[in-house]
Amino acid sequence: MKDDTTPSVEPAAKSGLRLMSLDALRGFDMLWIMGGDSIGHALSQMEPKGVVGVLGTQLNHVDWQGFRFYDLIFPMFVFIVGVSLVFSLTKLQEREGRTAAVGRVIRRTVILYLLGIFYYHGWENGWESIRLLGVLQRIALCYGAASLLFLFFKPRGLVIWCVGLLLGYWALMALVPVPGVGAGHFEEGKNLANWIDAHYLPWRKWDGDHDPEGLLSTLPAICTCLLGVFAGLLLQDPKGTPGRKAAWLAGAGLAGVALGALWGLQFPIIKKLWTSSYVLVAGGCSAMFLATFYWIIDVRGWKLWAQPFVWIGLNPITIYMLGNLLKFDDIAARVLGGPVEEWFNHQATGLGEVVLSVAGILLAISLCWWLDRRKIYVRV
Repeated sequence: MKDDTTPSVEPAAKSGLRLMSLDALRGFDMLWIMGGDSIGHALSQMEPKGVVGVLGTQLNHVDWQGFRFYDLIFPMFVFIVGVSLVFSLTKLQEREGRTAAVGRVIRRTVILYLLGIFYYHGWENGWESIRLLGVLQRIALCYGAASLLFLFFKPRGLVIWCVGLLLGYWALMALVPVPGVGAGHFEEGKNLANWIDAHYLPWRKWDGDHDPEGLLSTLPAICTCLLGVFAGLLLQDPKGTPGRKAAWLAGAGLAGVALGALWGLQFPIIKKLWTSSYVLVAGGCSAMFLATFYWIIDVRGWKLWAQPFVWIGLNPITIYMLGNLLKFDDIAARVLGGPVEEWFNHQATGLGEVVLSVAGILLAISLCWWLDRRKIYVRV
């Protein structure tokens, strides 16, 4: 199936401006979503020394407060969604008008949200097993909200919305007292966001009585998407030179990280709460990654190395859903498991699980290559 105007995951190449860097960054991010956690788990099983220890740590989420590389992966995808929707919705609105664009946004938001329900096994084990808020659901809600804001507000209005949501979320979390606990607490289970999930989010929740993609924390997550929108507006602007755009992206990213770290002294950087400080740090890192990919690929023209990332980036939702249904690691284990584990265990390196994880990623990349060769791009 082909649909060249999909905003949530659409390659920039389909929206009038070829940004191979955006496709590549999306694929780079999806690569870690597809197998980064399994590699991190495998490395953590080895003796944590030197580089191996550092990699194992960075490829696992922090338990609660703090920031590691793997805590960047999800918000960077939301950021990329924001960049992409600028190009796709601009073209769609020019061609069909704002009413048609709004209809398309609503339809795709609903489809992506329902895919998220399906991803977590739907109502396979009864209604109470349904996870109403998860990764795809958060992407859907952030895409829908940021898209509607983009369609109805000028850049200045978007800035006001973004600042207002970040400050408003901080005020709620810091000033509204949690029954039986009080105000200004950010520990797990003692904060306002977790309390709201426990009392108002029905059915299955990822962490017992609360969810890392919960109700209240969806508000600052929208800001992550809006930061991507600002990056997209910068890249779309015909006035600036490509080199200057890359510099602005990098500078804004550094400023975001610095401001987020400073804010984190009072409002801690916590992914599972998607705190405002976390939004700024993750958004800043995402902007710097985009600046780097954009400068290397689209400004300098060094593209060949990024082709595997592009294959993945052209079919991100497809490979995400297939990874849930097919389990690439399990397939790799069926083909290589015994021989690989026997060999590496015999060598006493502890690398068997790492090799199987990498094999699973290579299998997924091969599938993306096959889809690209046949021009198969499945959109929601």
